[in-house]
Amino acid sequence: MSDGFDVRTYAAGLHAGTVLPAHRHGWGQLVFAASGVMRVVTDDATWTIPPTRAIWVPAGVRHAIAARGEVAMRTLYIDRPRADPLPVEPCVIAVAPLLRELILHALTVGMLTPDQPHHDRLAGLLIDLILQARPEDLALPLPRDPRALRLAEAWRDHPGDTRELSQIARQSGASLRTLQRLFPRETGLTLEAWRQKARLVHAVERLCAGAGVTETALDCGYRSPAAFSEAFSRQFGVSPSRFAPRRPA
Repeated sequence: MSDGFDVRTYAAGLHAGTVLPAHRHGWGQLVFAASGVMRVVTDDATWTIPPTRAIWVPAGVRHAIAARGEVAMRTLYIDRPRADPLPVEPCVIAVAPLLRELILHALTVGMLTPDQPHHDRLAGLLIDLILQARPEDLALPLPRDPRALRLAEAWRDHPGDTRELSQIARQSGASLRTLQRLFPRETGLTLEAWRQKARLVHAVERLCAGAGVTETALDCGYRSPAAFSEAFSRQFGVSPSRFAPRRPA
């Protein structure tokens, strides 16, 4: 550690539409959405971060952050060797109540130094809880081929587009057959599977913003709420209502 700190903290409120341009850090970064939804874009994927989730971004990974509404962003910057046990690739995790409270407590401390016993214990517990956290599959892998990337970005930004694949393919500058070959090779998903996942990840954003299931289903290109709910549960293992904003008691 170059300056004697294990963990630095940072808190910011981001207004809807705010974009933090692509950048990288020498420290690993845990970006927590205390409220609101963020979108994080790396060279390889787009990640959706709903409330009470966080994304781990390893040191050196280029990324941009966009606020999809009003966002309370809470960040831990974790230096080596403290960050060494954490994943070497970005990942989204569910932030359990204990991890949330420890993140907020760390923010009140500001910087955690290994020569302070309380700081050392807190940093160690944070790492343990991050490692134990449940991963969430909220990434859309991005193809590298420019034609496939154009299509992926169009679907990501307009997931309700219900035109036939052959019609959409022509606008990307590639044949449907070419795109059907490129997507599995470059993203690990078939063309249709990628399109469906883009719709469902967008649905998470809509639900977190307070949209109802029927409204979200139609916005994402589904013909019925039942078809949408079935696809959503199959993808994420929970019903759409799990992502609805929590109502005050």
